[in-house]
Order: sequence, then C-alpha cells, then structure tokens
Amino acid sequence: MKKTLEATAKGALGVPPLPTEDHEKWLHSNDPQLAANKRLVYDMYREVLEAGQVDRIPHYFTEDYIQHNPNVASGRDKLAEYIAGSRPRREAPERLNLPMIAMIAEGDRVVLNFLRIERDDEGGVFFTTWYDMFRIENGKLAEHWDPALLSPEALSFDPNQNRLD
Repeated sequence: MKKTLEATAKGALGVPPLPTEDHEKWLHSNDPQLAANKRLVYDMYREVLEAGQVDRIPHYFTEDYIQHNPNVASGRDKLAEYIAGSRPRREAPERLNLPMIAMIAEGDRVVLNFLRIERDDEGGVFFTTWYDMFRIENGKLAEHWDPALLSPEALSFDPNQNRLD
C-alpha cells in the first residue's frame, strides 16, 4: 500500500496521512465492550459498505437507524436501497481495503478515519481524510455521522473508489 500511495502522491497537493497496516491494533481494546463495538463497525464496513452485501444489513443495523448524511434517508430499509444502488455486490474482504488511518471507540460510539484521494477541478490529486461515526445500541448500529455535504454525486458514491490497490 505504501508504494501505491507514494506513486499517487507524486505531484499531489499536500502530504498524505499514512494509513495503518495493522488493523488488529485498532480493533483491540482492554474493554471487551469497546472491542466488540469496534469489531461490529469494522465487520459491517467490510461486508456492507465495501462488499455491498445488502442482505447483511439487518444483522448490523437497527430498524429505525438514524442517518445524518443528507444524501441518505434514515431507516434500515432506506440504507439498503442506497447501498444496493451505489455499489455492486462483491465478496467481503478479510480486512478493510480502504486506507484506514485510525479507529477510536468511547462509550457507545466508534469512529473510523480514512485517507481520501480526491481530484481538483483541473484534475490534480490532493489528499484529505474522511470519518464515519456510529452509535451502537443493543449490539446494532443505531446512528451514523460523517462530513458529507448534499450532493447528487453522493447518491452513487462507492467507497471502493478510494482504495489503494
């Protein structure tokens, strides 16, 4: 991944934050509940957001799931519609393919932080970061926050576009 990032960084604006190779380090916690919450979010991200496995959504999300991204409606069924319409179903990877920088858990919240590679209006590459924060309730994801702005492009956004293969 580092070699791919270095190749992408040539001529880019800014210094890219370095993704972690050691996902297990971020999944660990001395608190068993925090470790379980991290694993829940991590596995959901692999199976649902990266792999598009809509059938796994009931396993991970409450029925009345609250969505704070303005491009996606609240509710588990609405989330399933969005996922089905924005990415193909794939086999779930063993570990996240997106370039993760950190995963932090406190109480009932888990935050994932990722490197994002973007292009400016002239086609130049620049780096930024993205976060997703989830609230867990009774072992399922009940609420989500991210920095998304209202955008027609977001309705078809597949996070796999930001992988470093």
